[in-house]
Order: sequence, then C-alpha cells, then structure tokens
Amino acid sequence: MTILNIETSGKICSVALTQYGALEMQLDNAEGMQHANLLAPFVDRILEEVRRKEMKLDAIAVSIGPGSYTGLRIGLSLAKGLAFSMNLPLIGVDTLKILAVKAMFRSENWTGEEILVPMVDARRMEVFTAPYDFALNPLTEPGPMILDENSFKDLLDSGKHLYFIGDGAEKAKKVINHPNAHWIEGLLPQAKDMMALSEKALREKDFLDLAYSTPNYLKAYQTTIPKNPLKK
Repeated sequence: MTILNIETSGKICSVALTQYGALEMQLDNAEGMQHANLLAPFVDRILEEVRRKEMKLDAIAVSIGPGSYTGLRIGLSLAKGLAFSMNLPLIGVDTLKILAVKAMFRSENWTGEEILVPMVDARRMEVFTAPYDFALNPLTEPGPMILDENSFKDLLDSGKHLYFIGDGAEKAKKVINHPNAHWIEGLLPQAKDMMALSEKALREKDFLDLAYSTPNYLKAYQTTIPKNPLKK
C-alpha cells in the first residue's frame, strides 16, 4: 500500500510518500504560497525515490479542501494528471479531517470524549470548520462560519471539551471565552498527516472521479474583475 500524498490547501506546499503506515519521504515548503512553482519539482523528486527503491505506487491522494482556492486547484490538477498518466486511482482527503487526525496523533492523553474543531482561515472573522468526534464524525455539517462569542456555545455548555486547531483557530481565540474551550497551536495540514486517511480510502476503494471531481471549497468561488484604468 504505497501512496503519493499531496497537500496544497494552505500555506505549506507538501508532498509525502507513505507505505503501510510508514513515512518513506516528505518534502515541505512553508515560505508562502509558492505551490505553483514547487509542487511539480517536489513530485518529481518523490517519483525518483519510487524508482530508486523499485517501489510500485498504488494510488495518488490529494487534499480536496476546504482551503485556498488556488492551492486546491493546483494540487488537484496535478494529482489528476498523475493518476491518469500512471493509471492509478485518485483519492480525495478532506482538509478538516487531516487537521483532526494530526491533533489526534499529537497526544496520547486523549480520553476519546473530546471534540476536535479544525478551522481553516477564510476572510475577516470567517472560517471553514466543523466539530468532529474521535470517530471523525462531523457533529454539524462542515461549512463556513462567521465567528462570534456564541460560536459552538451549545457544545461548550454541554460539558464537552472542545479543542480548536488550524490556522483559523486564532480567530476563535479572540472571541470565544469558555472554560471548556482549548487551543492547540501550530498545527497546519501537511501531506504526511494524510497517511491514515488515504490508506483507509484505498482499502475501502473510495476514489474520486478523474473527469468530474472538483475541490471541496464549501463556499462558492468568487472572482473579481479588475478595473480598466482607461475606461471612465
């Protein structure tokens, strides 16, 4: 079970080669949004490692959002091309679940009763989010949320301990003040964090359609038309 994992939903451009629960190789760059320039060379270096070790890829996995519109399109486009040219299945991995799994492996002191709340930064006080239990079941439908002091109040008041993670969690920290609210700082999605989810999808043959799959933006993509300085 050898998978090439691609994560481009956020600030980190990341590619990882995983095999049966082990990380074989990873390449990451967190110096800004350079995905268009870095992703293809990263993938080439991973494929060189595959050939050098005479390994056989079983699938291509890619984060499908939510996240940066541009980053998601770059990652999915390259992943589709690889899967098509190499005749491999394509796996789509939810970015919020990638963050939740990363938090799970961050500590061995979980009771399993906690609620994980991954957050992907959007504009202003908005995030893409959903609360997940430890079986990775969303307790509400994932989607955009404008944060305020009442966000997740029902869950927090129920006695559950909520752990906020991701680059959008800093916004929540500014407005949510509750003894059951906790923050895990510094967690951003990376390709190596996809391993458990992509291997599960491969076992279950949960694949994307190469022709029709699109990023999971969770919100309509908005374009702007630049003004023509010559037009009055």
